[in-house]
Amino acid sequence: MLPRLVLNSWAEVILLPWPLKALGLQTWPHLYSLKIQPVEKMHLAVVACGERLEETMTMLKSAIIFSMKPLQFHIFAEDQLHRSFKDRLILKEVDSLLYVDTDILFLRPVDDIWSLLKKFNSTQIAAMAPEHEEPRIGWYNRFARHPYYGKTGVNSGVMLMNMTRMRRKYFKNDMTTVRLQWGDILMPLLKKYKLNITWGDQDLLNIMFFHNPESLFVFPCHWNYRPDHCIYGSNCQEAEEEGIFILHGNRGVYHDDKQPAFRAVYEALRNCSFEDDNIRSLLKPLELELQKTVHTYCGKIYKIFIKQLAKSVRDRYARSPKEK
Repeated sequence: MLPRLVLNSWAEVILLPWPLKALGLQTWPHLYSLKIQPVEKMHLAVVACGERLEETMTMLKSAIIFSMKPLQFHIFAEDQLHRSFKDRLILKEVDSLLYVDTDILFLRPVDDIWSLLKKFNSTQIAAMAPEHEEPRIGWYNRFARHPYYGKTGVNSGVMLMNMTRMRRKYFKNDMTTVRLQWGDILMPLLKKYKLNITWGDQDLLNIMFFHNPESLFVFPCHWNYRPDHCIYGSNCQEAEEEGIFILHGNRGVYHDDKQPAFRAVYEALRNCSFEDDNIRSLLKPLELELQKTVHTYCGKIYKIFIKQLAKSVRDRYARSPKEK
């Protein structure tokens, strides 16, 4: 019988064995499924390795607070399991999945990015944001020693996937004239490029979508807003116009003083509870903290950090109690 941890009347954690070596990781994890209501739900996945517990819990909290549809989380965590790589079929019971890094914060409902699945055309299997908006500061176009998607590559920190299409697709590649399925292509790619890749699974995804560009839906930068979008001056126009939808605190900026605007949002959500009054009172203290960051490039545009968050809070309290 699978171990279960009941959190409250609407959530429980179920522990399941599941290998993850297909992503190029050197460990075999457990898969934790956090189930919220036995109805149609959105699926969100994250890999939590090393000292990532607090970040992961804060990310999950940000997803739960504002989302409307039920969520099921798939949390891959380090552990030693002895399973063959070939035993792994990509979450075969899941049709679609949103994968995020642990340093992600949702500033609007998960439902909104989930709805982008409906915008996929008939050939698209996944969606990601560009790695850079400005080629002059791009990493891939300046330093990569392997193929990459588009002009500046794509970032895998937020990846929306149609798993059914992904399992069925045969991918073009630079290893053989024969097209290969997802489960057959990742390890050979890793072996071929292992001395040339820097960013792990993200580099492998860039190589795959370089050869299969028709399979990728590219969403705007405010769905994956990172320090690179503001530390050299603002270069995400969508965030300037509509605010940040998903905040990505890569480079450890939630835990140091290099980008205090990012840290302020993280600490506000980390310290927030699910009590209604606590969520209502989230914005004013956060804005005061953000105003202290105007000495930085990101802090100068601090209002984009709270624009969508303020809307999400308003929308939460505009919904009926049954919808919350």
